[in-house]
Amino acid sequence: MLKSSHTIDLVEAGCDEVGRGCLAGPVVAAAVILPKNYAHEILNDSKQLNKEERQILTREIQRDAISWGIAEVSNEEIDKINILNASFKAMHLALDKLTQKPDLLLIDGNRFQPYGDLKFECVIKGDATYLSIAAASVLAKTYRDELMAKLSEEYPGYAWESNVGYPTEEHRNGIRSLGITPYHRRSFQLLPSQLELFT
Repeated sequence: MLKSSHTIDLVEAGCDEVGRGCLAGPVVAAAVILPKNYAHEILNDSKQLNKEERQILTREIQRDAISWGIAEVSNEEIDKINILNASFKAMHLALDKLTQKPDLLLIDGNRFQPYGDLKFECVIKGDATYLSIAAASVLAKTYRDELMAKLSEEYPGYAWESNVGYPTEEHRNGIRSLGITPYHRRSFQLLPSQLELFT
């Protein structure tokens, strides 16, 4: 079972993002403050859960959390500031939405851009270590998966309803046959050879 907190007395917000490796769509981040000594039997890294579990957990997290926030940074902005900076910005925007100011940020991964004067800890595989980071990963993934499913109705043929924008063979075949959409990240290598995409 994951840890409920990193400290005994500080108000902690877990932060995570999803969609960094996608070819299309925004990067989405979430921030979650859970009650001290919070416990949950199945809450885990969102990648270890199935869609139904994530949907149930999303409702439970939003009900139980002291505060939570979700934010996105568009593919256009990703192309302007790069995916790493866009990931940091999405986390900052998610933190902006918290109704309570945390004392400590628990960040999934090994890099972060400071958010004001708040202390932070980067935790490799944090979404499989702390419940608050796992909760953030679930909220971010559920939100982004639902968004990409909606965009797949607007732009069918790329299988976003199943690959959510990641570089699967079906997604790349869609790019080859249909070209790119306004939601594709032009700064990414969409195909092994991209010369024909932008001519």
